[in-house]
This record gives sequence, C-alpha cells and structure tokens, in this order.
Amino acid sequence: MTVLLVLATFVILLTLEYFMQGKQAPQPAAEAVVPKRPQMLPEFVAGFALPENLRYHPGHTWALSESPNLVRVGMDDFAARLTGNVAKITLPQRGQWVRQGQKVATLFRNGATAEMISPMEGIVTDVNEAVQQNPELARRDPYGEGWLLKLNAPDAKLNFRNLLSGMVARRWMEEAAARLLLHMGTPATALAQDGGVAVEDVSGLLPDEKWAGLTQEFFLS
Repeated sequence: MTVLLVLATFVILLTLEYFMQGKQAPQPAAEAVVPKRPQMLPEFVAGFALPENLRYHPGHTWALSESPNLVRVGMDDFAARLTGNVAKITLPQRGQWVRQGQKVATLFRNGATAEMISPMEGIVTDVNEAVQQNPELARRDPYGEGWLLKLNAPDAKLNFRNLLSGMVARRWMEEAAARLLLHMGTPATALAQDGGVAVEDVSGLLPDEKWAGLTQEFFLS
C-alpha cells in the first residue's frame, strides 16, 4: 500500500511539473554582448595628425606592420597637406626591390614634381591603384584609403628600429611644423583651421617655385 502511495505521489508531481512548464512562456536565449572595439583616433601634433600606431620616417612617410614581413606604407599628414592637390602620383612596379630611404613615389603639381622615399626596405607586393587613379585620396585620407604601397620586408624588425615613434615622433613633427612656418613667413593662425588643425592644402599658400624646394627639403629627396 505504501509503495502504491509513493508511486501515485510521484506521478502526480510529474504531472504538475508538466503542466507548470507548459504555462511558462519560453524565454529567449540571451544574446552575446560583443564589446565594441575602440576606434583609434589620430592625435594631432602642431596641427598635423600623428597616429600612435604607426612608425615614421624623417622624410614624412609612415610604415605599419600587417604581418611579420608585410608592411603597408604611405605619406603622413604633414606630407599630404604640403603636397596639396597634385595631378598625378606614380608608384613603383610590383616585384621591384626598394631600399629604406629610396625614392618610391613621384607627385606632379603644376609642372613641378616632388619625390617621396620609402620608410622600409623590401619587395613591392602591391600598390594602391586607387591613388594612382585619384591622387586626391592620398591628401584626403593619407592613413587610410590613401596608402601608397605594400612591401615584403624580410628585415622589418631592423628597419622599424630606424623609424620614429612616441615622444621622439612628436618632437620631430613639432620641429617640422615650426620650420615650415619659418619658410612660409606665415603666422600660425594663418596656417591653422579651427581647432588648431593645419589647413588641408598648405601648398595653396606657396608659390609653385617654392613648393618644389620645400618638398625636397622636408621629404629628404
């Protein structure tokens, strides 16, 4: 008799649990919360953008490691604003070997040319054809869509040691901006937009004959 009572009680409990679960509304699975990756905003030094994740050549080109040997290369914000609205940019051929400090890009403006040098040594694996078709990209977005080329750099670690970063890069940019103001004979307020950012086309404040000389001096070409 006791056994039957225990079994009956067990059956009743199971039945009640079944009906209770049926009445409960199904709970949606909790969605995984994916933290947003913070966007790195470039820091401005003396009116020019200077992202901290890049390494800089004194000739105003930058390098970014994309893998142990693959390096992306471009011109910095100072160079983009100094060169201004150029008509054409020529880049090396894929497969070409370039040395650190070798000329790798030629910019054409009103019959004058400016040369930019490579911050790294290696084999050219890719060039930015979009920049060749639309040089405005290099001026408008030098750290993004306006990159110039990619290199397979077997001695990347050694090459990076020769580039500028951190406080050294900041002081170098401050010094370059000060020299530019002296050359132009222009007060800082005339060179800067609202917020202390340099005007987009610094070259527009320069005569063509002076533009060529200044780009050669600052780009070490």
